[in-house]
Amino acid sequence: MTRRRFLASGAAAVAGAFTVSMRTLSGQSFEVSYTDAEWKGRLTPDQYAVLRHEATEPPFSSPLDHETRRGTYACAGCALDVFSSTTKFDSGTGWPSFWAPLNKAVLTKRDTSLGMIRDAVFCRRCGGHLGHVFDDGPKPTGLRYCINGVALTFKRAADPSGWSL
Repeated sequence: MTRRRFLASGAAAVAGAFTVSMRTLSGQSFEVSYTDAEWKGRLTPDQYAVLRHEATEPPFSSPLDHETRRGTYACAGCALDVFSSTTKFDSGTGWPSFWAPLNKAVLTKRDTSLGMIRDAVFCRRCGGHLGHVFDDGPKPTGLRYCINGVALTFKRAADPSGWSL
């Protein structure tokens, strides 16, 4: 069993449907900010759990894990573009994975929950929790940004003639 499969199966066991944690980027101010009640009204229950309370969606549950079209992935909380399809790869973990975010799109914070040491990834504009980053990814960065699909939206790229690809 590979480390990724082990972590994915362990995360699935812990996650159940969703695991809610109250770790946040407390004290941080963001360009896009709402009250908790406003976030609840703007997001689906699953998006709210992941983006605002650092839950983890079940592995293999997001259609974005298998998205292969060219385009951009944006934060579901504030629509900031955070990842490009050109950095997406199939990590086999059950979550959309990227080897790099877009420039100045995300923040990271050390996360030692669940007996692991890793870095949580957040949208830099709204502070929404996106997922985690690990150092077992492909070249050129060697990083694996393991991101909750429910925390993202996908925008297809248009070709120069104006047609969506």
